[in-house]
Amino acid sequence: MRKQWWMIGVVIILAVLAGGVWYGHRQSSPVIRTASSPHYVEKENVHLVAVGDSLTHGQGDEKKKGGYVSIIKHKIEHHYRKTTVSTKNYGVSGDWSDQILARLNSQPKMRTNLRKADVITMTVGGNDLMQNLEANIMNSPKTVDKDVDQAEKVYVRRLNQLLTAVRKQNPHAPVFIMSIYNPVYTYFPDVDVINNSIVKWNQTTQKVMGNYHKMYFVNINHLMSWGQYKTPDQRQELIQQEKQANRGKISQARLVSVMRDRDHNLNEYISTEDNFHPNHRGYQQMANRLFKSMKNHNSWEYVKR
Repeated sequence: MRKQWWMIGVVIILAVLAGGVWYGHRQSSPVIRTASSPHYVEKENVHLVAVGDSLTHGQGDEKKKGGYVSIIKHKIEHHYRKTTVSTKNYGVSGDWSDQILARLNSQPKMRTNLRKADVITMTVGGNDLMQNLEANIMNSPKTVDKDVDQAEKVYVRRLNQLLTAVRKQNPHAPVFIMSIYNPVYTYFPDVDVINNSIVKWNQTTQKVMGNYHKMYFVNINHLMSWGQYKTPDQRQELIQQEKQANRGKISQARLVSVMRDRDHNLNEYISTEDNFHPNHRGYQQMANRLFKSMKNHNSWEYVKR
C-alpha cells in the first residue's frame, strides 16, 4: 500500500515539474501575432480627370451637360454614398493623339490636375483613324488596309508618347481608356473595310496599354456601333436592308446624304446634330460601360486605414 502511494506521489511531482518547464518555455518564447487584414474605406473626395477628344468634350450631347463625364460623376456619387466627385474635363473636339499630348505638355494646369487625380479617363484614337479612312475609304479594300497599317505605326508611337506623359504626371491612378466605334454602322453594316479597321485599331490601343501599369480598356465598339440593334437577328435584317443600297461598298453620295441628315439617325445612340457623335442617350450607354469597369478596378475609390 505504501509503495502504491509512493508511486502516485512520484507521478504527481513529475507532472508538476513538467508543467513548470512548459510554463517557463511559454513565458520565454516570443508570442507570434497574426496581422489583422487592412481596413479599406470609401474616400470622401475623388478627383476624376478626363483627357481626350470630342467624346470626352461631350460633342453631340443635346442636353449640353458634358457628355459621359458629368454622367459618370453622378453615377459614382449615387453608388458610393459617402463620396463626392470633382471633375476636370480636358477633351477637345477634333484632337488627334499627338494634339492631346501637345496640350498636356503646354498646359501647366492640366499637368497639375493629372497629378492630383484619383482616377483618369480617356478617349483617344478616333480622329487618328477616321481622318485616314475619310481620305481613303473610296479606294479598294486592299489599298485601305495598307493605308491603315501605315497610319497604325504612327499611332502606336504617338499613343506611347501620350501614355508615358500621363504616367509621368501620375504613376498610380488607374486609367480607363474607351475604344472607338463605327458611327455609320447602321447605314453601312455590310461594308467590312470600316468595321475591320475599327476592330484592328482598338486592338492596337489595347496592346499599347498593356505596357503600362493599371490601365484598363473599356470596349464600347459594339455597344455604340450597333445601337438598338442588339441581337444577331436584328443586325442581319439591317444588313439585308442595306445590302440593296450599298452592295458592300460606300458611295460618296450616300455617305454625304447620311451625314447631312439632321432629322433622323438609324442609330438611337448617335446625335442627329452631326450623325457622328453620341447623343445624351449614347453618352449614358458609354458611362454605364465605363462605370462597370471602374467598379471592377476600384482602387480609385478606397483608401487604407
